[in-house]
Amino acid sequence: MEPSASPDPIWKPIGDGHWVGTEPSARFPVYTRGNAGEVYPEVFTPLSFSIASEAGEKAMRAAILYSGLIRPEEIENTPITNAIGSGVFGGYAYLNLSVQRVAAGRVPGGKPTDADVSFLGVGEPPPHVAKPEDKNLKAGLAGLRFVWKTINDSGSEMRAALASDQRMVDQFLAEMPSVTDATNSELHKGSTDRLLDMFAPLFETHLKVSFVAGLTVNVLTNLCEKQLDDPNVAVQLLAGLGEVDSAAPSLAIWKLGRRVAASDSLTQRFDAGVDHALLNDLRTSSGADEEGFVLEFDQFIADFGSRGPNEWDTAFDVWETDPKLPLVLIDRMRLADESHDPAAQQTRLRTERQQLEAEMLAKLKWPVKGIFLKTLRAARTYSQFRERTKTTVVRAIHGSRLRSMELDRRLVDQALAEGNPNAQRGDLWFMTEGEIADYMADPAGAADTIAERRAQHAKLNERIPPFFFETAQPPLAEWELRSEGKEAVNLGEVLTGLPGCLGTARGRARVVTSPADPRGLEPGDVLVAPLTDPSWTPLFVAAEAVVVDVGAVMSHAVIVSRELGIPCAVSVTDATRRIPDGALIEVDGSTGTVTVIELPE
Repeated sequence: MEPSASPDPIWKPIGDGHWVGTEPSARFPVYTRGNAGEVYPEVFTPLSFSIASEAGEKAMRAAILYSGLIRPEEIENTPITNAIGSGVFGGYAYLNLSVQRVAAGRVPGGKPTDADVSFLGVGEPPPHVAKPEDKNLKAGLAGLRFVWKTINDSGSEMRAALASDQRMVDQFLAEMPSVTDATNSELHKGSTDRLLDMFAPLFETHLKVSFVAGLTVNVLTNLCEKQLDDPNVAVQLLAGLGEVDSAAPSLAIWKLGRRVAASDSLTQRFDAGVDHALLNDLRTSSGADEEGFVLEFDQFIADFGSRGPNEWDTAFDVWETDPKLPLVLIDRMRLADESHDPAAQQTRLRTERQQLEAEMLAKLKWPVKGIFLKTLRAARTYSQFRERTKTTVVRAIHGSRLRSMELDRRLVDQALAEGNPNAQRGDLWFMTEGEIADYMADPAGAADTIAERRAQHAKLNERIPPFFFETAQPPLAEWELRSEGKEAVNLGEVLTGLPGCLGTARGRARVVTSPADPRGLEPGDVLVAPLTDPSWTPLFVAAEAVVVDVGAVMSHAVIVSRELGIPCAVSVTDATRRIPDGALIEVDGSTGTVTVIELPE
């Protein structure tokens, strides 16, 4: 099972070893971590890659063909191992930017760089090199029909598809084997095998909705720029929509935080520190406040336990498998004052959005006004749908996660008992799906393979993958080390990114690299993060403003900040590595700028 000796084509050379990965496309050669980094921020493990890679690429190709902007004959002869849609290079997930650029350039009134706005924000990606075949009359006509249908569609067809997917996941979860009673073989078959069948159709729905969401937001932005002379109006018109799944956990955590803040006994317990013993202490307490908190917390886990850092990958803990993760967020939330109430913020944003919409419509004349209204409705609807599809996929993945983690626990215990003293939690994910049967038969026999792969995984994790590349990644030795610093900001310096959510706020920078360790984020602080996924969302509520290293119009940070009314600047390059913790900064969400007011002593 040594990767260097394996004939399995999923192993690719990287550095002085090998890791799981895919092949780049010659026709569509530019790739980006944009958006992909939010879904899969960490190095892919062999098991997760072998489950998701082929199914993910099939789903990506189906989604790419959905609009007709890319024709079947353009990709049908390309092997599935070539990353037309998305791929894994050097262990990290990437999206194919070239194919998105070609599709964007074929949208009526669009241009290739529209894709850059959706996926990258700012930065210097490899330029798009136009090819004669980029122009395709059939694709252009299909794109025109698709755009027209989309902005005139109420979303009923996609709403029905979402409901069907949710029912499929409900059935999938109901039929899964019991975590406690199933055999090892049943756990494997009931989780990994079934997830292989489920992932592609669920992911395909998500990708189709994501494409339409990005398309409609791009069309809306272009309309705002051409008709209203302000492309940033589009972001304001999408604020405070409600029913955005990524923001929903924040409302529940806010209520839990209020419960703690209102109770002297709960406050004392949280003041003593949040660790893995806290929840057990609360469960064994006879206090009424503690009992009420535990009941509400258990309901929170039932509703949102599948969310958390790296929630798309079964290798990682989420809120149900590690309750300390949400408890840490509740601990930060309890300190926020009532002005941060996300429900109140949504009400404010909804009122402001409605007023702005009336003002903008008054500036437009028919037939532009009618097209504008339809595009706005579609952008709002599909932005909500996009977050709902994420929730659906994540729920299915979580059902598999619970069984896989139990199988991993059993096999580690067996390996320890059979003489492998180095066996540890997570070993299962250093096997590929094709190796699991042999590993279950002899877990101790895989000790050397697992040790080698863990070492290679650690090497990849030490470095920051290039945000984009063309044709091939640079050699691993040229990637930046995470431990390397950047030139610190100067007093008065203005860092420029992109607007995420309007508003201006000033506070002390709290540089946080993981939502599991908020590093004392307190009222009045500005959250400075590398990138965000739904597990970060509650920290948005506790902060005065949010600054993110990367991000674009369809990134998680933008969607959630505009839903919660938090001033936000994204694509502020290297903010987490240049802004020192404790610096006084001012964030202007309308311009995407961050001004350094005072440096820490």
